[in-house]
Amino acid sequence: MSNHDERITTTHLANGGPEVGVQGLGCMGISDFYGDTDEAAARETLEAAFEAGVTLYDTADMYGRGANEEFLAPFFAAHRDEVTIATKYGVVRFDDTPNSTVSNDPDYIRQAADASLRRLGVDVIDLYYMHRRDPQVPLAESVGVMAELVQQGKVRYLGLSEVTGAELREANAVHPIHAVQSEWSLFSRDVEYSVVPAAAELGIAFVPYSPLGRGFLAGTFADSNAAMPANDVRQYLPRFVGDNAKTNTALLEPIRTIAAHHTATPAQIALAWVHHQAQVHGLPVVPIPGTRKRSRLLENIAATRITLTDEELALLEPLAEQVAGERYPDMSSTAVAREQ
Repeated sequence: MSNHDERITTTHLANGGPEVGVQGLGCMGISDFYGDTDEAAARETLEAAFEAGVTLYDTADMYGRGANEEFLAPFFAAHRDEVTIATKYGVVRFDDTPNSTVSNDPDYIRQAADASLRRLGVDVIDLYYMHRRDPQVPLAESVGVMAELVQQGKVRYLGLSEVTGAELREANAVHPIHAVQSEWSLFSRDVEYSVVPAAAELGIAFVPYSPLGRGFLAGTFADSNAAMPANDVRQYLPRFVGDNAKTNTALLEPIRTIAAHHTATPAQIALAWVHHQAQVHGLPVVPIPGTRKRSRLLENIAATRITLTDEELALLEPLAEQVAGERYPDMSSTAVAREQ
């Protein structure tokens, strides 16, 4: 599959929402969780994304404990009127480890929004997500505060991350929700149970994070974590270690076979599958694969031009049910945990 520099097509985040490129960029890894970053290369990647038509850039206040928003600020300043800035509140980091808690407290939401505005160097956040749901705080109360931010001109559009279909409906009744974000990939399809149908029913766009299974679907991992640097969070994720990793590596074989047929990479096939879900489920789907490398960025963008056949889709259909290990060591803050 060629990586030539065609601009990607666009879609809209829900009815009346912003027009964005059909593939966004997840920016978490620039500052956190996946080892050290070459900042100059990361800035080059951001500019390459912009040139290719990527307009949705996804960050959060907990990525690098604010450092990710600060890193992105100069890029956003240079392209402010042509990009959609998405950031999030709700996960509170204690230190530079992954240790965190969840807060949906109204005062915290107001403080977090103001802090993100300062770090990003902007007057308004285009898309503001509740990063994780705290069931101890009434959803209508938290979304009500988010609606206040819209009324105050601090936020344009609202989003939710890792919610159930019922929670999405409840929130949308308080204030229009324009995007819902959760993990969705060939290895993670729990969202198809309730939240994807709810989003389709309400006309809300879906923004899949980790559409490459945190890199596993790219086929770049051996079946052990020996090569991971000490500051790579994947060494703690159940799918990447021990027998789980061996089982999951074997599941990549049909993806590799299909990739060879398309003269593509496994990552491109995995992304093409995610993009195809827009047709399957009848809603805008804007995956946000993360990368710090220009070459990977162009590879990912080329996936938007791959069309999988019915036979290929059938080969990929059973993979998720065979995956070994949970997405996180602790699944308690995820939507699927609240549905069980």
